[in-house]
Amino acid sequence: MNTRKTLCVNGKGHLEIGGYDCVELAQRFGTPLYVFDEDYIRGMMRVYRDVIANDYGDGLVLYASKAFSCEAMYAIAKQEGIGADVVSGGELYTAMKAGFPAKKICMHGNNKLPQEISYALDCGVGLLVLDNPSEADLLEEECEKRGIRQDVLLRVNPGVEAHTHKFVQTATPDSKFGFSVGSGAAEEMTRHILAKKHLRLRGFHCHIGSQIFEKQSFCIAAEKCLAFMANMKKTLGFEADTLNLGGGFGIWYTDEDEKFTLDGYAAYLKALIGAVKEGCAKYGLNAPRLMIEPGRSVVGEAGVTLYTVGAIKEIPGIRKYVAVDGGMFDNPRFCLYGSKYTAILANRAAEQPTELVSVAGKCCESGDLIGVNMNLPRAERGDILAVLSTGAYNYSMASNYNRNLIPPAVLVKDGKADYIVKPQSYEDLVRNDVIPERLK
Repeated sequence: MNTRKTLCVNGKGHLEIGGYDCVELAQRFGTPLYVFDEDYIRGMMRVYRDVIANDYGDGLVLYASKAFSCEAMYAIAKQEGIGADVVSGGELYTAMKAGFPAKKICMHGNNKLPQEISYALDCGVGLLVLDNPSEADLLEEECEKRGIRQDVLLRVNPGVEAHTHKFVQTATPDSKFGFSVGSGAAEEMTRHILAKKHLRLRGFHCHIGSQIFEKQSFCIAAEKCLAFMANMKKTLGFEADTLNLGGGFGIWYTDEDEKFTLDGYAAYLKALIGAVKEGCAKYGLNAPRLMIEPGRSVVGEAGVTLYTVGAIKEIPGIRKYVAVDGGMFDNPRFCLYGSKYTAILANRAAEQPTELVSVAGKCCESGDLIGVNMNLPRAERGDILAVLSTGAYNYSMASNYNRNLIPPAVLVKDGKADYIVKPQSYEDLVRNDVIPERLK
């Protein structure tokens, strides 16, 4: 367990987050329940914001909304003075509903829909990141209709292979994202955008993947992007004034992962800043505005999901299943990626684990597991199971599979808890269902 001041075992032997006993949270709000530690979220936002301000100067942290998007997250980001990146019209709408400043929003997407581009322009989004030629053409047409000029970035692929799961590597040669620097596609697309009258190319964006622990991968990506920027200055006379190096910093899920403090993440970013400064000096470039897009590292370890243990099934010599009242509908990451988690019994958090079990969900699906070989004390029906580091990509990927309800989310701070996503009801499940007249 990666403990901290706001995530610990309290005097009752219970797991506590944000000063609130997790057993009491389960009793008050029910389970399954997503719980988010506000102090941790703010602490991470401040670390990134302050390191850029103090060690670099001109830059902007953009919270990567896809990790966890709800109005409260944008409210926190706004209060902390950072920006946000969005990857859909829905994320943009949520940010705007929360009163987030559009000029501090960067919109991504490898296939932005025409209505999403139109909505982004209506909102006055600060930057759009272009990922294909037809998108640039469509954006040009929309801007011409409005008589405006839109700031854009071009997503490039520097060809850096980070050591992470293949599904979350985004800068390998075979990727749906970005234009390859090595093949010449990035230069060709740069020319394409510069020829547009209503698009203002500010610079370049890259993102090499997620759950990365090596500083070197980020530094190599920065160097390759700066070399490309220098080449564009030399061959096209275009000097970019913005460089967005994405996110992807790793977090702790199990003891196989490194444990970083806030200072550890500051060191991560300082190494990246050092590489940018060194590259600018090497290639004779003016220091660009530096952007980063942390998501998982901001909210991942801030989150805990609480479940109630139900059926327990032991197959002698094979496996023991401990079933909970959630499953792949609130956390599909084990099914998708084989993602590993740490689980503890929140009501018996001080007890030592005694057995390896598979934590199963309640879905009608053999693969509905939260994890295998999870080390727990001997669980009993009614225990409260806490799965740690579930703040990123759990609620975001949740579904109503088997018509299960997506759990609510609460934000905890100083022993206080409030809904940030309300509970669903069965009525919510059928709200958009329609029976045609011919079936009545």
